[in-house]
Amino acid sequence: MTGTAATHGWTLTNAPSMDGKVAIVTGGAGGLGYETAFGLARCGATAILAGRDPGKGAAAVARIQAAVPAARVRFELLDLASLVSVAAFADRVASAENGAIDILVNNAGVMALPSRQLTRDGFEQQIGVNYLGHFALTARLRAALCAAPEGGRVVSVASLAHRGARLGLEDFQSIQSYRPMSAYGRSKLAMLVFALELQRRSERNGWNLRSIAAHPGWASTDIVGNGMGQGAPGPVARLIGGAFALVAQSVRDGALPLLYAAMAPEAKGGAYYGPSRWNETRGAPAPSRIFPQAAAPDAGARLWALSEQLTGTTFG
Repeated sequence: MTGTAATHGWTLTNAPSMDGKVAIVTGGAGGLGYETAFGLARCGATAILAGRDPGKGAAAVARIQAAVPAARVRFELLDLASLVSVAAFADRVASAENGAIDILVNNAGVMALPSRQLTRDGFEQQIGVNYLGHFALTARLRAALCAAPEGGRVVSVASLAHRGARLGLEDFQSIQSYRPMSAYGRSKLAMLVFALELQRRSERNGWNLRSIAAHPGWASTDIVGNGMGQGAPGPVARLIGGAFALVAQSVRDGALPLLYAAMAPEAKGGAYYGPSRWNETRGAPAPSRIFPQAAAPDAGARLWALSEQLTGTTFG
């Protein structure tokens, strides 16, 4: 259920010190990922901005260090469209951090690509980048997350788009029929189903790990301009972007539910957090509504099995 009682208008001023903690944020060089990494660094965490553009990453690191001179922040190369890159990143970062990672924010994504495109591994791009890449990354970092002194925390970024989506495992990669927003909604539903199933398995297997889902509501991020407007004539694309900007909250506000899930001691494993007002489109972080297609344990088990098969990774 949606409500504000659990978070009390939470902002970064309510966040605990993150000194000594190591946090990875995928897509950390821009948009929600940048604001999430910035918030973690402000609170003292070593923030690792994971992304595929070193130039953009270096600029993001410089911006954070200019605002917070004492910030411990760096960029690491990660292309979620390549399972080889995912494996190399996980090995490199876990080794650099002595086998312990405190927080993983699975945030990076693409939205509503106008035509069906494939990753390097042959996955439909939105499923591959938004979900399967993150599944494989989390699997490869599970041991490092479980080695965190206070237990690891995995934050998987879902979306309001999960509400009208179907998991559709029979055509998970949109081979039979590709519709841009349907494929996007499926990828975000998969992220939410994954987050809930990861918590179930963590409890069942005694993993030192907390899995939480979050969403930004309507936030004015690059993913909207780079996604929903693609393929439309110039004036239409500008109209889409302009109309959304009028109703969307800022990217910094949109990142607050992600930061709450990543840092708040009271954030619960298996919970879902998002904005508290206007049907979860804006406002302070609060518990969010999980629609039935995301909550069913059998859906989680079937998605998990398919994801292991497709990515060739397991959680051990």
